[in-house]
Amino acid sequence: MTLNPDEVRKTTQAEGTDEHRRQVRKAAVASIIGTTIEWYDYFLYGTAAALVFPEVFFPASSDYAGQLESFAILFVGFLARPIGAAVFGHWGDRIGRKATLIVTLLLMGISSTLIGVLPGADTIGILAPTLLVLLRVLQGVAVGGEWGGSVLLSMEWGNQNRRGLMGSWPQLGVAAGLFLGTLVFTITNQIAGEEAFNNGAWRIPFLLSIVLVAIGLFVRLQILETPMFAAVVAENRVEKAPIAQVLVHHWREVALSALLRMSEQMPFYVVTTFVLAYMVDDNGYSKNFVLVGTLIASGIELVLVPTFGHLSDTIGRKRIYMTAAAVMGVWGFVYFGLLDSGVAWLAFLAICLGLVPHAMHYGPQAALIAESFPTSLRYGGSGLGYQLASIIAGGPAPLVATFLLHQFGTPYAISGYILVSAVITLAACAALPDRSRSDINDDATYARVRS
Repeated sequence: MTLNPDEVRKTTQAEGTDEHRRQVRKAAVASIIGTTIEWYDYFLYGTAAALVFPEVFFPASSDYAGQLESFAILFVGFLARPIGAAVFGHWGDRIGRKATLIVTLLLMGISSTLIGVLPGADTIGILAPTLLVLLRVLQGVAVGGEWGGSVLLSMEWGNQNRRGLMGSWPQLGVAAGLFLGTLVFTITNQIAGEEAFNNGAWRIPFLLSIVLVAIGLFVRLQILETPMFAAVVAENRVEKAPIAQVLVHHWREVALSALLRMSEQMPFYVVTTFVLAYMVDDNGYSKNFVLVGTLIASGIELVLVPTFGHLSDTIGRKRIYMTAAAVMGVWGFVYFGLLDSGVAWLAFLAICLGLVPHAMHYGPQAALIAESFPTSLRYGGSGLGYQLASIIAGGPAPLVATFLLHQFGTPYAISGYILVSAVITLAACAALPDRSRSDINDDATYARVRS
C-alpha cells in the first residue's frame, strides 16, 4: 500500500510553480493548525490533572496520593507515545505523511471528547479512572504519531536552506495548544467559578475538541503529499519495514535524539504541569494566578520558537541547542528561587518567563532531529527518537518533581534534577552529527551509516 500515482504526479508537477508556493504555505498552515489541536487536547489533561482530576477521579485519596495518581495516568500517556510513533511512523513512511496525519487528528479528537463526558469516581467507581487510563493511552498514541508527520509536512515542502524555520512552524503547535488550552480553562474557571468548575464545568474545554478537529481535518484535506516522499514513491524507494530499518541502521540517532530532549521536555512538564499544583497547593496562589501566568508564558513562546528556528539556519542548530541546554541548567535554580520568594510579582514573573529556555530548544529541535534520518525512514526515525524521550524525560517529570519536593522539602532538589538533564542533553547533542548544511533528500548523505 503506497501513495497513489495521481498524488505523485500532482506533487511533481507542482514543483517550481505558483502551485508549489501555495502548497508550501498550505503545508505550514496545516502543520501549525493540526499540531495546535493535537497539543491543545493533550495539554488539557495535564492542566486538569494538576487542578481537577484528583478530586474527580481519586476522591478517597489524600491530597498527596491523589496528585501522584493523577500524574501517574499522565505518565501512561507518555508511555503510549513511542507506540504511536512506531505505528504511525511505519505507515507514514509507507503510504505518506498526509493520510497518516488525518488519522492521528481524528484519534486525538475523539479520545479527548470522550474524556469530557466521562463520569467521575463518585458515579461509576473504579471504572472511572480505568477508562481515563484507556483514553489517555489513545491520546498518547495519537500525539506520538502526530509530531513526525507534521514536522515533515512543513519541512519537506519548504525551502531547504530554511529547514530550521520551516521545522519550527509545527513546533508552534505546542505553544499555541498550551495557550489555547490554558485560555479556555482560564475563561471557563473565571465564568463558572471555582465550585462549578470543579463540579463539571472543567469538561467544556474537552468537549470543544470535536469542533477544533473538524477545522483541522478541513485544512489537512487541502494539501498534497510532500515532494520528498513523492520522489521516494516515484523512484520505488519505499521501505517495506521502515521501523525495522531505522532500528537496525539508525539506532544511534534514535537514542541521541531522545537524550538531547532531556533538558527541553523534562523541565517543560515541570513548568506547565507540576508548578500549577505546587503554586496553588503549596504556595496558596489562586488557579487564575498560575493559569494567567502560563497563558502569558505560552504567548511569549509563540514568538520565540520561530525566532530560534530561524537563528539555527544562520548560526547553526547545534550551537543554538547547546546554548539552550546550558541556560536551562542554570535557569532551574533561578526559576524556583523566584517562585519561592514570597513576593507575588516575582513569582508571577517566573511563571511568565518559565518557557523561554524551552523555546530556545524547541525552535531548532525539529530540524535537528529530522535531518538525522533519510527521507524513506524519516517519519518513523524522527518520531521514535522524539517520542522515546517521553518515557525518560517528560512522562515521569511531574511524578519525580512531586516526589523530590515531598522527600527533600525544597524545590531546589527539582532544580538539581533539571541541571542533570542539561548535562545529559549537552553530551547527546555533541555526539549527534550536524546536517543543517547537508542535502537531506540525497540518500548518499546517510550512506556511511548503512555501510
